[in-house]
Amino acid sequence: MTTPLLLLPGLLTDERLFAPQVAALADVAQPVVADLTGADTIAALATSAIARMPAGRFAVAGLSMGGYVALEVARQAPDRISAIALLNTNARPDSPESSENRRRLVALGERDFAAVNATLIPKLLHPDHLEDANLLRLLDDMANAIGLEAFKRQQAAIIGRIDSRPHLAAIRAPAMVLAAREDLIMPMEVSEEMARAIPGARLEVVEHCGHLSSLEQPGAVTARLRAWIQSAAG
Repeated sequence: MTTPLLLLPGLLTDERLFAPQVAALADVAQPVVADLTGADTIAALATSAIARMPAGRFAVAGLSMGGYVALEVARQAPDRISAIALLNTNARPDSPESSENRRRLVALGERDFAAVNATLIPKLLHPDHLEDANLLRLLDDMANAIGLEAFKRQQAAIIGRIDSRPHLAAIRAPAMVLAAREDLIMPMEVSEEMARAIPGARLEVVEHCGHLSSLEQPGAVTARLRAWIQSAAG
């Protein structure tokens, strides 16, 4: 019996963010990767993602922006969530400084969209992965597939997200919080904060890894997801 699994990608990424996991988890999960480009609020993105899933219960895993959507999925459909995994993400609202940085990136994108990824990538990846030509090409390909208009919607959704911390204690599904040791965007403290607040949550730390853990350390992330799925399935 395989577990229906909703996968939620991050900013400027698509189903390819989880390609290693989709392939490797096929024996324990039925993965569906949501398209998080069609709305400018986290709530609307969550509603559209839930609509992709078959009737009944399902597990949900989100990375970065996908984690914000995963928390909203858990709020909108608590009785349908069999397990939740929050990868390289946090439950806090956007800070004023972060929101201003996002607006600057949007303005940059309107002048030179290619410059957006060039600006982001040094913050997204572990320094050792900045020399990986295949990975860099994939990130550019995904960003170009998302495009400027969807990028603007995603940034508006992220800026407008709510503070999810007051809702964490209500999560009853088996939960895993995954952090990367060298993630410059999501420091360990925000992952530890979520893990403490969600009843029974397990905190997993991936070493030698930046923000895009599913691609930077695919084997380690897949192993954690497999154990999470199997544990939740009993």
